[in-house]
Order: sequence, then structure tokens, then C-alpha cells
Amino acid sequence: MPNTNMTKTQWVELFRETGLDEATMRQWHRLFEQRHPAQHQAFLEWLQIPAEEVAQIRQHSR
Repeated sequence: MPNTNMTKTQWVELFRETGLDEATMRQWHRLFEQRHPAQHQAFLEWLQIPAEEVAQIRQHSR
């Protein structure tokens, strides 16, 4: 069965190709964390981001 998950790199590439810069991506994470924290956690895990990095992303998003 093929891996259907995306990687963090693939996701960031998509964001960049649509014109999102670092500040906009941080804002996206902030909104995601504020509105849907459990889903934000699940999404970051789906991207196969290590737990320590997930914790850092979520902390910076608060």
C-alpha cells in the first residue's frame, strides 16, 4: 500500500507555490492552532513531523 501522507517539505512547497511567505504561513498556523488545536496537532502528525518539532510549532503558534 503506498504512503498517502504528505511530508512537511511537500506541504511547504505547495504553500510557497501559491504565494505564501513565512509570515503568512505563521499566521496560518496561529489561526489553525487557535480555532482547531486538536486538528492542528493531528495535521502536523499526518505530515510526519517529529513530536518535538510539533510541540515547537504549536508553542510558537499560540
